[in-house]
Amino acid sequence: MARVISALFIKSSSNIDEAVAEGVLEVAFLGRSNVGKSSLINALTCKKQLAKSSSTPGKTQLINFFDITYEDDNKNRFKARFVDLPGFGYAKVSKEKKKDWHKTLNDFIKNRVSIRVFVHLIDARHTNLDIDIGVSEYLNSIARPDQKILNIYTKADKLTQKEIGLILKKDKNAALVSVLKKRGIDEANQKIFNMLFGVRV
Repeated sequence: MARVISALFIKSSSNIDEAVAEGVLEVAFLGRSNVGKSSLINALTCKKQLAKSSSTPGKTQLINFFDITYEDDNKNRFKARFVDLPGFGYAKVSKEKKKDWHKTLNDFIKNRVSIRVFVHLIDARHTNLDIDIGVSEYLNSIARPDQKILNIYTKADKLTQKEIGLILKKDKNAALVSVLKKRGIDEANQKIFNMLFGVRV
């Protein structure tokens, strides 16, 4: 089982020009505000304060970069980068500001060659929201052949086994997690690792 043995915040940027230089394989995290994105990144890296969550949903509109080191069971190490993209859906700002944010994100996602995995976070209790359906359609429309998409369903501890089964029937490669109950985190990390490096450990 691969695990994160180090994680370091590098910088935040408000546009592509300020972004960290490309060079290592990247995982881009997307999710609507309040889906638990910062909490999941902290759980995946075993660092409680690595990704900061805003008290006001949708307020943080920066792209955050974290350098990650994975280690497998054979002590081989693999460098990667987590890219935390701004949450969407709740921010109380002008339409013009939202338009600017969307353009920045669109430009970044489409032009960032290093991104190999898109992690789309979805609230397991609300899987059919228009905003998430739109994001899924968007990612599938722009993903290159060398890019993969992983849906991670958060707050899965709120579901019954039947509800979990329905999600897995619909989305066979899904990862279901509960940061609160510490469930599914290792499995989600393994899926990300396999997608990034194309290896199984």
